[in-house]
Amino acid sequence: MKQFLLIFSLLLALGFQTQAQNTTIRVFDTVLFFDGYAGRVDSPAPQPGITRHRNDLYARKLTTQELQSIGNTLKMNVTVKAACDNYDRIGNVNVAFVPKGDTAYNPDSVRRIEIGRYITPFMNKNVSPKQVPYTYYMDNVAYLLRDASLNASYDIWIELELFGVPYAANTQVAGCAGRNDVFYGSLEFVTSGPTGAQSNNVLVPLSFKKDLNNYNANATDTLGKTTRTLTFNVPANLTDASLFLITSNHGANSGGEEYNRRNHYIYFDNNLIKTYKPGSPSCEPFRQYNTQGNGIYGSSTRTDAQWQSFSNWCPGDIIPIRVLNLGAVTAGTHTFQIRVPDAVFTGAQGYIPLSVYFQGKTSGVLALGDIATLKSSFSIYPNPANNVVTIEQKSTTAMNAIVVFDAVGKVVYRQDNMSKAKHSFSTENMSSGLYLIQIQTTQGTAVEKLQIVK
Repeated sequence: MKQFLLIFSLLLALGFQTQAQNTTIRVFDTVLFFDGYAGRVDSPAPQPGITRHRNDLYARKLTTQELQSIGNTLKMNVTVKAACDNYDRIGNVNVAFVPKGDTAYNPDSVRRIEIGRYITPFMNKNVSPKQVPYTYYMDNVAYLLRDASLNASYDIWIELELFGVPYAANTQVAGCAGRNDVFYGSLEFVTSGPTGAQSNNVLVPLSFKKDLNNYNANATDTLGKTTRTLTFNVPANLTDASLFLITSNHGANSGGEEYNRRNHYIYFDNNLIKTYKPGSPSCEPFRQYNTQGNGIYGSSTRTDAQWQSFSNWCPGDIIPIRVLNLGAVTAGTHTFQIRVPDAVFTGAQGYIPLSVYFQGKTSGVLALGDIATLKSSFSIYPNPANNVVTIEQKSTTAMNAIVVFDAVGKVVYRQDNMSKAKHSFSTENMSSGLYLIQIQTTQGTAVEKLQIVK
């Protein structure tokens, strides 16, 4: 049964739903954020149905009709428009699970997971482009939004969060004197495919934006070390599970963690499952959105090597969602651990907001991501193949892992913890026939056919 579900999921990913019609759910439409340090602004009030918890946090409950319209693919589009904050700020999108029927809630008192994080560009509201788009692929979240048990116990609220302050723009940006509005934000979900409730999902929130550093006893297992261990219980045997991890390094002081790329080590049940070093190959694609002069981008183009020498993230880009595939997981107690042993936190400043949740299936496999967008990011050659196959990255969408399945769903090759843009593997032990290559990335999973001819 599991093999059937696996092949079925892969076939869907390969395009058997290309004719499916998209449904768009507009969750927030240009809500206005205000000074994050000031008291909550109550006038003007937000649009009907939207709650302004704080100046930096909005929430809206998804309706029954919206939840019932969600299929097995989910793309999230966030748009931030400039107002009177011209610096790079951190924002995120969350799902809040609110007790059924409650018309209001305290964000700190309910279960929440972070499903997307982004950094704003340095924007001058008087210079075009005046807004920046962020796109995420999160089919796994579609499963959670459709889960019968979760929907029976909770109302599903979506939160859009963006902390900003207007103080620099008050004097540096024309038209911002005396103003306390900082950004406009919009969010929409785009979904397609078969709809309907599911009953085979398990969700365990582990950490929601908890600080990680080495100098605060509440932010580390051991003072002097940048380590966080989380112990949790899985309530049932799972056929497939993953950890969904978001981290970003902050600390803009001299020698701060924003400017130093450190290796991050992830362990599951004391086994190392992932090593990564944050930072994009280049921030140049996002220069266009940085319309306010700043010291990060400077006045001229930087090489990839220059960006990689100091940049942990790009103003104007998303922070990656790292999907750590675990496969089958048994019920019982498990541990997650993150270690950043080289982190310094000069002057006892800086932090790494850590968000991670565990998700699994009691039957079947987790979703695969947006295939159409990702397929063009890679080349697979030769195809048909005989002895060796090469997969080469053609864009900034980096490969995290490669998994090859035979026609009955058996894994015949796997490579995890990838760090290079090109990878080759031998097919000498594979017989002639059709195979499926699953390329796992931070933005989803691409699936391609591979023909082997001996």
